[in-house]
Amino acid sequence: MNKRILVIEDEVQIARVLKLELEYEGYEVLVEHDGKSGLEVALHANIDLILLDVMLPKFSGIEVLRRLRKADIYVPVILLTARNTTLDKVMGLDQGANDYVTKPFEMEELLARIRSCIRSSTMITAGAPSNESPPFLSIADLSINIDTREVTRNEKSISLTPKEYDLLVYLLTNKNKIVTREGILTHVWGYEYEGETNVIDVYIRHLRKKIDEEFSSPLIHTIRGVGYAIREN
Repeated sequence: MNKRILVIEDEVQIARVLKLELEYEGYEVLVEHDGKSGLEVALHANIDLILLDVMLPKFSGIEVLRRLRKADIYVPVILLTARNTTLDKVMGLDQGANDYVTKPFEMEELLARIRSCIRSSTMITAGAPSNESPPFLSIADLSINIDTREVTRNEKSISLTPKEYDLLVYLLTNKNKIVTREGILTHVWGYEYEGETNVIDVYIRHLRKKIDEEFSSPLIHTIRGVGYAIREN
């Protein structure tokens, strides 16, 4: 079945081009032109990915994203923004965006990011153990409920951004193994990722602050010159 993408974009010409290009690539495409109607579709339709403009009438893209995540809907979201400011990027990522693209953008770059987000989402769903209900990934006192995306350590709930969550799931599906930086880039950021490789160090540092710093035994370990491993000491 073709993946379904929801485009929420108020510029009619941009929305039309996106629809044509995405349909040419084999996606099923829904289009909404304001934040309120886009949110309604996102809440009630079966969507595989959302392309979400930041500057929208009625509800801003950030508000749409905030309400989706508050409703525990974790469909991958790529923000489309004409702004190229750090504040916009940080706000979007903090509210749970999976990625962002600044207008004007190259269609091939956007398509690569779409493939990456869908691949990561599919991998996480497929990677859940099939003999547990609900499915869990765990090590020591750290646990992830794949169905609800709830992360806990020592019964304390831990809030993660979508990309932090993706990274932790990848580490846990390979627990007690060394994962290389290249493997992390491939499986968490996607084959086509061409950004800075130090993004891994940034996200590993964020994860450590949330799941290791307040606890006596660290779980995430750096393997110098190779990569990382999640394991008990």
